[in-house]
Amino acid sequence: MELIPMDVGPLNPPVEGLAAAVFLFAVCHLVVRRLLRRIDRVLEARRQASDGVRRQAEDVRAQAEDVRAEVRAVLAAARHDAASVRRRAEEEGAALIAAARADGVRQVDEMLAEAAARIESDRRAAEAELRGYASELAVELAGRVVGEPISPASRTPAAETR
Repeated sequence: MELIPMDVGPLNPPVEGLAAAVFLFAVCHLVVRRLLRRIDRVLEARRQASDGVRRQAEDVRAQAEDVRAEVRAVLAAARHDAASVRRRAEEEGAALIAAARADGVRQVDEMLAEAAARIESDRRAAEAELRGYASELAVELAGRVVGEPISPASRTPAAETR
């Protein structure tokens, strides 16, 4: 028995073959539909797992950014503290150098004053000592100039007044 009463070749299948094809199509459709439902469930579970992991990754990334910001803030504060410590140390060092320089200048001034006083006292002592020998040295020099020895007793009163 044929579906179309005319002869159209292979386009006119027998009714039994068509019924078997429809039955097999329905069975295949049900099997594939069940497989597709399972595939859809697996894909949905996979999507949900991916979304969950993605959310977790975003949360971890946000936490990492927060920690990074905190670390940067701590580093900035540490750099600031280090700079202030360096500045204070430089100021203290400069103050110590200035104090040492002033102390050195004061000591040099004291030493120069002591040396000047000692030189002045030595000069006065030497001058006083030489004044005692001045008349003897003058007589001896005069004798050398004249070429004859001159005695200290032969001095003239005019020479003594000078």
